[in-house]
Amino acid sequence: MNILLVGAGLSGAVIGRILATAGHKITIVESRSHIAGNCHTERCQQTGVMLHKYGPHIFHTDNQRVWDYVNSFAVFRPFRNQVKTTVGEAVYSLPINLHTINQFFGRTFRPDEARHFIENTQADLTITDPQSFEEQALRFVGPKLYEAFFKGYTEKQWGCAPTQLPAAILKRLPLRFNYDDNYFAHRFQGIPEAGYTAMVRAILDHPNIDVHLNTPFSKEQASRVDHMFWSGPLDGYFDEKLGRLGYRTLDFERFDADGDWQGCAVMNYGDPSVSFTRITEHKHFAPWETHEKTVCYREFSRACAPGDIPYYPIRLVQEKALLLEYEALAQAEEGVTFVGRLGTYRYLDMDVTIAEAMSHANVFLTEGATRRSG
Repeated sequence: MNILLVGAGLSGAVIGRILATAGHKITIVESRSHIAGNCHTERCQQTGVMLHKYGPHIFHTDNQRVWDYVNSFAVFRPFRNQVKTTVGEAVYSLPINLHTINQFFGRTFRPDEARHFIENTQADLTITDPQSFEEQALRFVGPKLYEAFFKGYTEKQWGCAPTQLPAAILKRLPLRFNYDDNYFAHRFQGIPEAGYTAMVRAILDHPNIDVHLNTPFSKEQASRVDHMFWSGPLDGYFDEKLGRLGYRTLDFERFDADGDWQGCAVMNYGDPSVSFTRITEHKHFAPWETHEKTVCYREFSRACAPGDIPYYPIRLVQEKALLLEYEALAQAEEGVTFVGRLGTYRYLDMDVTIAEAMSHANVFLTEGATRRSG
């Protein structure tokens, strides 16, 4: 079969490779000038630093199958994401752990003492069924830690009050009563030694795959193929005829320096008076390399306008209602499978994106075999 994939990110690459290996002819169209989507990496010509062009990406998963898959196309080096945050006149470790608690409150708690302190003197136990981000935070850590580490950062990141955000956003973040400052808790964590773009290029390296960069999608392209996988914006496929789904986008302000500028890969800024959410220093995402110069980016979050790159689906009440309407249109569309972060309007980590792409491809192959045998 002739199959069209729209988007050369992780979804398109993985689906394309699996179907190409099964003998199908794959055409991938990508509107940008590069492959790998938002996990695109490139080497800075001035400094030699490997840059995560659309913000840092750390691969983390408990899925052995996905981990084996990406390691078959790239050499992964171990990487622990140890995030710091500047609040007031001090620097703390995130996620909130025993060191954070002891430093913030000026105490020397042991784990059981810290747990008792948070649960009995800080957490708001009157909140039994948290409905919003703020209620979840107050029930989780209490007002002092919430104000310091979550409130201002969240307002900048999402552009709205934490009372308007669902509690589920905060439920993803751990609270630790030990000194573990690893941001993720998955078994497998790392970054490809040669960058994500090299990994995606290896996935796409198959004679049955034809990639076209700088090529926006047109409906005429779909008329020439047997099936299409769409990883672009869900509302964009339907020309936003029901309205635009809401996203947050990011602006990046680059600055270079000599040596080591901040001493870590990610420094959050929780104070509302600081306009950016964080500074990332990209040489620290490849600690196995040595560079005399360094490249940093300040990140600014704002509402996504037409023409901007969408990063985070908002998924508030208005967007969820509109999403249901678009999902109904998508289900009625024949010959198209909607995949990935944009195609399904969900925030997906890279491992989940890959796992779902593998599943979509295998379902397609199974259904095709069933049709042929029937």
